[in-house]
Amino acid sequence: MSESNIYVGVAGYVGRPDAAGSVGVFRRATDGGEWEHVFGDLETFTVFVHPTDPALVFAGTSDGVWRSDDRGSSFKRTNFPDADKQVWSFLVIDDNPDCMYAGASPIDVYRSDDRGASWRRLPNPGIKERCSGPFSPRVMRMVQRPGRPNEIFAALEIAGSMRTTDGGETWEDLTDDLVRLSDLPHLRSSIVQKETHAEGMLDGHAITISPSDPDAAIIALRMGLFRTRNGGKTWEDMEMKRFSPTTYGRDVKASPHDPKTLYAALSVSAASHDGGIYRSTDSGETWQRFDKVQVHGTIMSIGLHTSDPKQVYIGARYEGEIFGTTDGGETWREMSLPGEVKDVYSVACG
Repeated sequence: MSESNIYVGVAGYVGRPDAAGSVGVFRRATDGGEWEHVFGDLETFTVFVHPTDPALVFAGTSDGVWRSDDRGSSFKRTNFPDADKQVWSFLVIDDNPDCMYAGASPIDVYRSDDRGASWRRLPNPGIKERCSGPFSPRVMRMVQRPGRPNEIFAALEIAGSMRTTDGGETWEDLTDDLVRLSDLPHLRSSIVQKETHAEGMLDGHAITISPSDPDAAIIALRMGLFRTRNGGKTWEDMEMKRFSPTTYGRDVKASPHDPKTLYAALSVSAASHDGGIYRSTDSGETWQRFDKVQVHGTIMSIGLHTSDPKQVYIGARYEGEIFGTTDGGETWREMSLPGEVKDVYSVACG
């Protein structure tokens, strides 16, 4: 096994603001060893390994983008134009590894053309606020439509979804049909505010596209997984309750190794003590439980290794819980972060 690492992003931004413990980035070799707290300066909401250059590791923090060029041994703040801007997501464009995007809160998208060394803020997407919450809406995940480098979908926490077809210069709001679906009794949810029952359908956490079905974008929402085949004009409920007793969708990712394989993290709620990882080998038509562990917090992130399909890692929100498999799901090991930490938000490896 060649040199590779697991990275975990830790923050405490909402939910348990008074919780004690460390934040930042933790690193551990995939073949064993101890966790290192390699970046402790800032809350880190997402950690990302460049898919073609694993020496490059990115931390999306409460103060913009921080970058490592030595596999996470050290991090430096990039040439990022805005101070104190939260960064929640990263995307590298297929066949153009120099081109990257970063998604922020409040909603903004940034672009880099030098592998994340410097960034420019793109025109604001102009997504209207449909419900209020304890935090500003966030660009939680972006995915490029395979074969079309300028077409990108984004999942927005408490703001639904959006799409660009011109590389992020303009964005289209894809939320109308998600709001329409919230009129169905089983898709109504209003935890934070009572003025709309669409809150759960606006609560986007992740979005992905299976390369074997490139016109189908799948979004993970509070109310489950939903799919569009027409660019977000309409969405269909994938009815994950057929496969899982828990349906709160926090993460969904396409395998970088098999075009038909998808993984989804399904828990009870944002603050729960149960959940599971489900895998589909038919582009999302059917799903089976993949992990063999009992988590004690909402599963926040799935880390798929950039070059080894047998390695999958998961992070649960509380107590620094990290679990992983190196044999394609046959066996699992627990490898929780050391000491007292705040909440796990992101896991990556490569």
